[in-house]
Amino acid sequence: MKRPVPRPVRDPFAAVKAAGLTLPGVEVATRYDGSPMLKVGGAFMAALATHSSAERGTLVVRSDVEDRRYLLEEAPEVYYVTGYYEKYPLVLARLARLDDASLRDLLAVSRRITLRKSGRV
Repeated sequence: MKRPVPRPVRDPFAAVKAAGLTLPGVEVATRYDGSPMLKVGGAFMAALATHSSAERGTLVVRSDVEDRRYLLEEAPEVYYVTGYYEKYPLVLARLARLDDASLRDLLAVSRRITLRKSGRV
């Protein structure tokens, strides 16, 4: 009997890259660990979470603390934070639970925060 050929694993960063590159000034770069990330104005904007406390298929983006609190309250099935990430102005998002429009909106907010932080807005 022939063994089934496993389907290729979809690149979880592909949708992030596609949505992010529609925003002005956003570029793809490589993090210190070799994983892909999005940058704007030379600064980190979004990447797949690589810390062991994060769930697989999780995006990490910049977020104001107040916005993060709102996201966590309103959509805990999508957004979360772990102890490791809690001390940073970031939020974690389960990519499988984000539609294209929500992903683009999340990246647009992260872009705005990143530019503000880097003094480019």
